[in-house]
Amino acid sequence: MLGFMDYVQQAFFTASHWNPDNSYGSLTATARALLDFPTPNGLRLNFSSLSSPNFATSYTLGSIGEVDGSLSYLYSSLPLQVASKSNDIPLRNVIRGYRQLHELRRPDEPWWWELWHQGKRIDRKNTLLYGRLYLPNSHLEALYLRRLSPTTQLKISCVSSSALKSGGSILVLLQNDVGKYSTEYLYSTDSALLGVRGLYNFGKDPCEGAGSPEAEALTRLNTALQGKQVKEGIGGRNGRFSAGAEMYYGLLNKSGGMSTGIRFTTLPSHSGFPYTMTLTLNPLMGNLSSTYAVKAGRSLALCSRFDFNFYSYESELQVGMELWRRKTSQQTDLQWVHKKIQERGGWDMPAAVSSLAEQVESSNEGHRDEDTAGVLKARVNQDWGIGLLWEGRAKELLYTAGILIDVKRKEQIFRGVGLEIQYSS
Repeated sequence: MLGFMDYVQQAFFTASHWNPDNSYGSLTATARALLDFPTPNGLRLNFSSLSSPNFATSYTLGSIGEVDGSLSYLYSSLPLQVASKSNDIPLRNVIRGYRQLHELRRPDEPWWWELWHQGKRIDRKNTLLYGRLYLPNSHLEALYLRRLSPTTQLKISCVSSSALKSGGSILVLLQNDVGKYSTEYLYSTDSALLGVRGLYNFGKDPCEGAGSPEAEALTRLNTALQGKQVKEGIGGRNGRFSAGAEMYYGLLNKSGGMSTGIRFTTLPSHSGFPYTMTLTLNPLMGNLSSTYAVKAGRSLALCSRFDFNFYSYESELQVGMELWRRKTSQQTDLQWVHKKIQERGGWDMPAAVSSLAEQVESSNEGHRDEDTAGVLKARVNQDWGIGLLWEGRAKELLYTAGILIDVKRKEQIFRGVGLEIQYSS
């Protein structure tokens, strides 16, 4: 589950029209959410508050052998109008699961951001500041985020700790996203690391035929009115194919690396089951990884990953799933599956069931989270290492409970058990 500060940062991206999914770093985001989810260790309490649309605070207290904690502060020049109370925050906004990508959005025109008063520009570039102090070891983290233009973003991350060799590290990341493709340039003071990575989306360019905001709004309205045609795949693309790569080189240690990857994912206009496939390759290390994730129902998603090293011939297989629990007893999952099968030319549903499914689909389209009580995540690898995670809401608290199990270690099967509780106002 995302922490409150991460949730506020996602709200900043949304409010400033930045798409974090359109980057090479997010190529395998779905597989990581379903297979690499972290499990809490020990007991941890989080108390957070969005005291104003521009300022947020968070305090953490944990107990893992010894008591520790942290203090966090966040400032945003852009007012963030989001749900801040823990009993109002939509669970799907703080729980990472299957990532359903949407059609690419063309970037804003630069003049849309201009504000003029008496012949002078008074607009300012949106900025986010974040700091976190860990106690008792006085470990400090800081983040500076600034939107330089509708297509450019600057991100500077800093870490200060006595545990690091040089006492601290700074990472500078310049991101550029024009919809059709995105690029990132990075520099780190750790080993004087230089890097570049990019992602290219095949298909239609969202900037082609771009017009005024009014014309774009009319286009979206016309698309919404023709929703049935979009569902049938008429006039709309059903999937997106993306390819990307990254390269980096350390000036001090004289070493470098690279990786490349491809991804195909279905879009909402796809009439069948949503799925995502990725293939990544690190030629220097010899690692090849393939993932496949499918949303087998409204509440169920499955994922598998196969890793292979063609230097050592070692391989690893891992499978995982997420199952959302709903508050009502309506069999919406079964109706959703029947609808997908019917759209692909399967058997016809009875008229009563078909009508009920359409009513549930339309009535819950914008309020799916109101019927969500929690989610169960599970993963297992070929060595019978099992991870279980349950995330949900109880009254006004958000909680995360997890356990790690190693079946082969008879003397200590349970490797870790933890509970994390969040409260925000």
